[in-house]
Amino acid sequence: MQSNDSFFEKVYGVARQIPFGRVTSYGAIANYLGGKMSARMVGWAMNNCHVHPHPVPAHRVVNRNGMLTGKHHFGGPLIMQQLLEAEGIIIENDQIIRFEEHFWDPAREL
Repeated sequence: MQSNDSFFEKVYGVARQIPFGRVTSYGAIANYLGGKMSARMVGWAMNNCHVHPHPVPAHRVVNRNGMLTGKHHFGGPLIMQQLLEAEGIIIENDQIIRFEEHFWDPAREL
């Protein structure tokens, strides 16, 4: 197992706990896991979760401003948006409307 593998598994464990209709950020997951500066690594984990044998709701992880920055990793430009909209989240111009209301902070919730 590579060192990234265990970090990625921790990221996936947090992502799986994001409630339906809520979102979090790469940085919030990194902060919860003790590495405030490792938001980019969380992004890499999300980019690789499609090969994981257990589903990871990566569509619920966005950037700190509520932008759908990872949308190009979903197999189509609208899939991430469609998944979030199916959970009742409104998106305009690749940004979550009322992001603060939908934000889930693992440091407070877990």
